[in-house]
Amino acid sequence: MGVVLKNVLRSAVAVAVAVSFAGCKKESKEEPAKQQQQQPAAQEDTAALEKAAEKWVDQEFQPSTLSREQQLAELKWFRDAAKPYRGQTINVVSETIDTHVYESKTLAKAFEEITGIKVVHDLIQEGDVIEKLQTQMQSGKSIYDMYVNDSDLIGTHFRYGFVVPLSDFMTGEGKDVTLPTLDVDDFIGKSFVTAPDGKMYQLPDQQFANLYWFRADWFARQDLKDKFKKKYGYELGVPVNWSAYEDIANFFTNDVKQIDGVRVYGHMDYGKKDPSLGWRFTDAWLSMAGVGDKGIPNGNPVDEWGIRVEGCNPAGASVSRGGEANGPAAVYALTKYIDWLKKYAPPEASGMTFSEAGPVPGQGNIAQQIFWYTAFTAPLTKEGLPVVNADGTPKWRMAPSPHGPYWQDGMKLGYQDTGSWTMLNSTPLERRKMAWLYAQFTVAKTTSLKKFLVGLTPIRDSDIRSEHVTKVADKLGGLVEFYRSPARVAWTPTGTNVPDYPKLAQLWWQNVSLAVTGEQTPQGAMDTLAKGMDDVLARLERAGMKNCPPKLNPEKDPKEWLAKDKAPHQKLANEKPKGETVPYDQLLQAWKEGRVK
Repeated sequence: MGVVLKNVLRSAVAVAVAVSFAGCKKESKEEPAKQQQQQPAAQEDTAALEKAAEKWVDQEFQPSTLSREQQLAELKWFRDAAKPYRGQTINVVSETIDTHVYESKTLAKAFEEITGIKVVHDLIQEGDVIEKLQTQMQSGKSIYDMYVNDSDLIGTHFRYGFVVPLSDFMTGEGKDVTLPTLDVDDFIGKSFVTAPDGKMYQLPDQQFANLYWFRADWFARQDLKDKFKKKYGYELGVPVNWSAYEDIANFFTNDVKQIDGVRVYGHMDYGKKDPSLGWRFTDAWLSMAGVGDKGIPNGNPVDEWGIRVEGCNPAGASVSRGGEANGPAAVYALTKYIDWLKKYAPPEASGMTFSEAGPVPGQGNIAQQIFWYTAFTAPLTKEGLPVVNADGTPKWRMAPSPHGPYWQDGMKLGYQDTGSWTMLNSTPLERRKMAWLYAQFTVAKTTSLKKFLVGLTPIRDSDIRSEHVTKVADKLGGLVEFYRSPARVAWTPTGTNVPDYPKLAQLWWQNVSLAVTGEQTPQGAMDTLAKGMDDVLARLERAGMKNCPPKLNPEKDPKEWLAKDKAPHQKLANEKPKGETVPYDQLLQAWKEGRVK
């Protein structure tokens, strides 16, 4: 029992004793006087909170898909629900991106002024968020009241049992603090935070996809189009497959070479031995090549990490156990990554990390990039950049990622980051309730559209389809068109096949880097990676997990597993079919008509 609580109890006892000796007559005279003094203070406090809500709606939370009256009604709900907790402080944490900076600096302040609950919203690196999360899980001691944690850990959270299923919380002990207008079906990432048991374990807070990026102005130049068609026999356009991407990369790097006196390259990437090299692969590079089975949001039974599940139990990553982490499609994906990095990207790219390579396309000498996060949309639309027109519209566009030869219709085609509010059961219930109020505030319809326009990381379908977003779409390079299209469902986060994301993710960069430096062949690197993942799965199986623990398949001859139409896929006789492209305008029209392509 804490010192503060002891003091409160002592005070309560003292008051009770004093009242018992005072007599009924004195009590009847003084209590109404006390109530009269408290009532105006309470009214004044409520009036201040109401005034704050009006101020924020009028001065900050515009535009919105809600009317002003609906916004004020939603904020009144927050004010009323927060009443028992006024004057208290909660602590939450997220990684440092523009969306979360807006939450930390603006939304946290608004929440305090509207509800009376103070929020300390820390911003740290993504790796540090996971470290804090793991520490709280292992120790059982509350560090933060809620975390914004990537939904990539959905398989981890579901299996260990340290995370509170929000589906249960919203209808159970958190029902009184769950926003009636939350509308979970409006969240475009709902399926990403849903586990095999059908429950939502997290609440999406921000999303960004990994797409194809290209210089639309260069691709539209007739001289370049003619030159490309003469050499390759098809039109210069958005590449549909990896063969076309490779042809375009070679064309700009080795044929065009210079545009307006500037040395240009047909590809951009990064290759330094660094943890960020792991993201380059776990963020669904292998799915783009065609690793895994059909299935949305992730392949089933084999996912894009090459991990097979039997039912809901991870059964192996090696081909010898029915996985695909070291199969022909995975080796092809790694081989192409290395070849393109060395042949078509700027020479310095091999020594860059993710953060160092990110701004390079904005410098004006990159023709296309196959692996580009839409989180870079805002930085690449800044006035004065070589890739932005004088009227503020971008010279570039984003489009669906091209796919490798092993890919088939019905498979996921790329990655989508979904940072999501995550609640641990080691956090005291009252603190969970306060943090849940703030989490909902950051994604409520009152605030979500403005937050989307600030950070360009959409979470609600209603926001994406709003007239306000239509008005700014031409300055966002295809972001709006992509998120409105039926194609977006093929871009998904890491799924539930991965039982312990932190333990398995670190194996990727450590092994891939050996192939980049030439210390191992691509096949050798993927063999070592697959065995390393199997070893982790075996340890988890021995240790046990609350839900769906790994149960490794026995090893057998890989030939018994390899197949044509399902994972693990056997090696193709021809891994470079003819290049195929599509005009960007034709792609946009298909999306507008509700077609994928």
